[in-house]
Amino acid sequence: MPIEATDLTEEDRLSPGARSVARSLRSPVLSPSSVAFVAACLDAAALSLSSWFAAFVNADPGFDPAQALVAAMASATAAVLILKRLGFYRLKTLRRTVRGTAVAWSMGALISLAGTGTLWSVPIAAVFVIPARLLGSAIAAAVLDYGLTERRAVLFGGGEPALRVMTALTEAKDSDIRVVGIFDDRDDVRSPIAVAGVPKLGGIEALVSFVRATEVDMLIITIPLSAEERIRSIMKVIEVLPVDVRIADVSADPTFRRHARMSSGQGLIALKSRPIVGGKLLVKRTFDLVGALLAIVLLAPVMAMTAVAILCDSPGPILFRQVRHGYNNRPITIWKFRSMYVADCDPEARTIVTQGDPRVTRVGRFIRKTSIDELPQLFNVLRGDLSLVGPRPHALKAHSSRQEPFEAIVEGYAARHRVRPGITGWAQISGWRGEIDDPEALRRRVEHDLYYIENWSLRMDFYVLLMTPIRIMNTSKAY
Repeated sequence: MPIEATDLTEEDRLSPGARSVARSLRSPVLSPSSVAFVAACLDAAALSLSSWFAAFVNADPGFDPAQALVAAMASATAAVLILKRLGFYRLKTLRRTVRGTAVAWSMGALISLAGTGTLWSVPIAAVFVIPARLLGSAIAAAVLDYGLTERRAVLFGGGEPALRVMTALTEAKDSDIRVVGIFDDRDDVRSPIAVAGVPKLGGIEALVSFVRATEVDMLIITIPLSAEERIRSIMKVIEVLPVDVRIADVSADPTFRRHARMSSGQGLIALKSRPIVGGKLLVKRTFDLVGALLAIVLLAPVMAMTAVAILCDSPGPILFRQVRHGYNNRPITIWKFRSMYVADCDPEARTIVTQGDPRVTRVGRFIRKTSIDELPQLFNVLRGDLSLVGPRPHALKAHSSRQEPFEAIVEGYAARHRVRPGITGWAQISGWRGEIDDPEALRRRVEHDLYYIENWSLRMDFYVLLMTPIRIMNTSKAY
């Protein structure tokens, strides 16, 4: 059987050379925020222990260990927040051992002195805080020295302009941008096969496949700003990609190079930025993990009863697995409670479920209307495939009820894949849940998804989760 174009992975669409480079970039780099978070946790633990131990050493007969620990943790948290506000958890600041250690030790000594009023607090703080801070500094230094938090960049536009950009980035002090590939639609005469040792990997279509197959952070366009129409056409193609898009005004080389030297590529003009990155991504992932674990514990009885009901209602497995679009258009396998007869299951979602659909079981009708069938996706959240809140993932070959592929209905449809998909989302609580029965329904869903992506906040996630049970009561579009 011939392989359909839609069955090819993004890596399969690349040339052998580009595929080889892509395979070396599958793993993401470390987020600076995650390293800073580890250092902050080390400081918080050390400050808490030093404060508590100082209180313990100087305790009176009425000393309460638990109460003292709570007070110590509260003081340590406040101290860490102050250090963060002052910029002491930036990686380049963290690696400056002497200054950072002195400030953290002083902070620990002040906390302990305030709690005990004795000078013994100063050496006690040193015993706990100094080793923790030195460890944090060592981690930051190793991460920076080995380039574990570098930003991987690809260029669109080769030749002399690409060389100018790479030279400027290389010469920029403390630059963390590394160019891993060049893409250009021009032939090898106008755009050579390599620039400064960095290979040309294909044209604009190959660029999209390459970014989807790898962990790339930035796209730098090396086309003069005067070529407005060309830049617009490029942006129209790459708007679906979850990368920062920058443009270098290579027509003004000396100015660009001077600005690039100033601060790790400040001469690059921002055209588009990733919506949820760095500290925001860390906060969202922590929220997902805590929320999913709590929901699994609370809803375990409901899931157990649902499993028994499915077994009693029709023969076959309890769970239904389906491949859907995930982050950056990558395929993920999601889990649902089975709501159809086994012989009628449609893993590729080629036929939309409609009202009174005979393929749906008796139990299936109830769990689909109440969205109980979605509960196993809480384990997808733990695995990292889904978020609690985000655009709902659609099947790879999903069609509307009029048998139109979603990509053909809405231009830029794949832009909703710039963040991790969710169990529930802004579109669902806004009334766009259930059957996609006409093109306008899909367009409105995509509009809501893109609004969520561009306006994300933790408060917004809380609101969506609070409103989801209320919106589920409206079952008019859930079959």
